[in-house]
Amino acid sequence: MRYGAVIFDFDGTICDTGEGILKSAKYALDAYGIESPDYSELTCFIGPPLLITFQEKFGADPALADELVKKFRERYTNKGVFESKLYDGIKELLAKLKKDGFKIGIASSKPQDYIETLLEHFGIKGYFDAVCGVTFTADCESKTSIIGRCQKELGVAGNKCIMVGDKKYDINGAKANLIDSVGVLWGYGTKFEHIEAGAKYIIDKLSDVESVALGFYEQTEEVQGIFNGNIISVHHDTVTLPNGAEAKREVVDHNGGVAVVGVTDDNEILLVRQFRYPYKETIYEIPAGKLEKGEDPLEAGKREFLEECGATAGVFEPLGEIYPTPGYCNEIIRLFYAQNLEYTQQSLDEDEFLDVTKMPVNECIDKIMKNEIKDAKTIIGVLKLKELKKL
Repeated sequence: MRYGAVIFDFDGTICDTGEGILKSAKYALDAYGIESPDYSELTCFIGPPLLITFQEKFGADPALADELVKKFRERYTNKGVFESKLYDGIKELLAKLKKDGFKIGIASSKPQDYIETLLEHFGIKGYFDAVCGVTFTADCESKTSIIGRCQKELGVAGNKCIMVGDKKYDINGAKANLIDSVGVLWGYGTKFEHIEAGAKYIIDKLSDVESVALGFYEQTEEVQGIFNGNIISVHHDTVTLPNGAEAKREVVDHNGGVAVVGVTDDNEILLVRQFRYPYKETIYEIPAGKLEKGEDPLEAGKREFLEECGATAGVFEPLGEIYPTPGYCNEIIRLFYAQNLEYTQQSLDEDEFLDVTKMPVNECIDKIMKNEIKDAKTIIGVLKLKELKKL
């Protein structure tokens, strides 16, 4: 089902505000001589209202808890609020959701003034149709109430909203408002916490939010390993489809690869010609290789270019990523562009037999258009580089 609105929690979902919150909580506890662990262990302060946490976790009575909150804000208002950073990709996600036509809101137990300060600070306030936080004088409002207010401000029925958050309070509050919930794993919650709270979806990538909102996301329920090899592993997964039905998916895991479009001073492209066993054919392709687990793609690209072509480059720039076989494999190939070449010695693997060819750009493009070069990464890399007017 396609939803109409996406409501986000703030702390731990849109913005990593942990450092400022935890240090300010420690500041308040120390000021009143309350024994507490290092600030990094005070994650209980992220999510619920401060007044409640000081009482439930540190035994403060209501009056003392109120004083602790004031002391917390003494530091947080002037310093802690800016000890924050957006999670990588948030701006891009918000832009995509807007382009898709979704209404976007925030429902947070954080004071509204702090939320709006950070939205302005990071330049993302314009993406939101409703921002619902709490006031400094009424900061114990339940997450259920805040989510309900946000849903009403957005003017979208509860069954057409999703609530995206990193803690059980977000999941429970969504359920109480009959809103589908999305538990995220990049914040301060855990998968077990989301399962126990009954999140409809549990995701670990920002891009999954858009997939859920569009009604496309498939939730993994079970993974059954089939094969483990040197280059790939294969598993058979059970997934729940957007309509609630169950389906099976055969998946190939691959660490990914790199490929390099090397261009000479004479506007020739460096290609390698080799036998590719799965096709039983000798083909032209740009130099490429697989990534080792955890290897930096840029360094891997330089390594493969040197090993296969015996060349280094004064200019070595990224050309983006491609998904060569998204129907069944998670391989990502990172493309690079190399120029100002210098030549040294090849260093091929023992099972690697190939020739290096310098092919004029026009001839290479002609072979692509005549279907004489069929390798996908080569076609994409060369034509993309041409479109960028670097050929």
